[in-house]
Amino acid sequence: MLRALAKQPGVSLNLYGSSFRRKAELQSLIKNLKIPSANVSLQSYPIRVLSKLWSAGLNPVKPRLPKIDIFHAWDWHFPPDQDVPLVTTIHDLAMLRLPKIAHPTILKRHQAAWEKLQNNQAHIIAVSQTTKKDIVELLGIPPKRVHVVYEALPQEVVVVGNTLTDESTTQELHHLGITKPFFLFVGTTEPRKNLKRLIQAWQPFSQEYELVVAGSTGWDESLENLEGTQPIVLGPVSDQTLATLYSRARMFLFPSLYEGFGLPILEAFHFGTPVLTSNNSGMAEVAGNAAMLVDPLEVESIQNGITELLNENTAAEKLRDQRMVLRLQLFGWEQAAQQSVAVYQDTIRDWQS
Repeated sequence: MLRALAKQPGVSLNLYGSSFRRKAELQSLIKNLKIPSANVSLQSYPIRVLSKLWSAGLNPVKPRLPKIDIFHAWDWHFPPDQDVPLVTTIHDLAMLRLPKIAHPTILKRHQAAWEKLQNNQAHIIAVSQTTKKDIVELLGIPPKRVHVVYEALPQEVVVVGNTLTDESTTQELHHLGITKPFFLFVGTTEPRKNLKRLIQAWQPFSQEYELVVAGSTGWDESLENLEGTQPIVLGPVSDQTLATLYSRARMFLFPSLYEGFGLPILEAFHFGTPVLTSNNSGMAEVAGNAAMLVDPLEVESIQNGITELLNENTAAEKLRDQRMVLRLQLFGWEQAAQQSVAVYQDTIRDWQS
């Protein structure tokens, strides 16, 4: 997104970030962006400390940056500045839709931020129509302050994917201990991701197909003390490994209970991997008619979807491949950047009126 924004006419970027343990990583990230015109301000506060300072009205960002017309916070942390228009991005309100399976501490922090959002005049970028609907209904934000800007395929996925060869991916799978054809899940292990039902649904196929779980370790206990065949749990993986997994998976399984967008769906589409995902929220919105949509609450529905994908004939596979290409074309960073600039202009006009 930053690269695309930097190419927009009349846009000058000031980059602001803060991290205690990962400041060097932030510096490396900014260097790799290769945006020489951007002004950069990095602080060494842990994000929780910075959030508390901002909640207390301390540590505004405007004095730390050259003249800025607008500040865009790309998550639910936003500064206390009263003299600059604010835009923030909300990816989803799954915690409010499904509070019983949200982490209590994280939910509390999010709720505090959302309450502040209700009381200021910040404009909000929602990553899908699903998220916009939730923001209006659950937070009571006027629709005119909520703008939909879709995400797109991460450039890193494209770059790494172009370097793959049959030999390199075979070696990578051998190194990971994956010896059979496999289904893939990518995401943090938390209750919302619905891994318990997914693993149950996979059991009838487990003699022929492994289930590989890749992603950060969360707080979901559903992977412990499970009956039946166990999945291969890799934890966090590199971009190279992730690209290998997508490219070699028999299908990508993503029956999450709720998502604001569902970026892994686009990643799987890029590699031409069949996708099974949920028939609700941002997943259905992103996948459209290019994926197998199932009821995530019903193990049998997930199983039937897997069976149907496995039994596709050549004509159905070709049609699905065409649909995946068409879906990918709907989501691009240049379009997202143009729409974001329009949101900035709208926010400034609203703030000045």
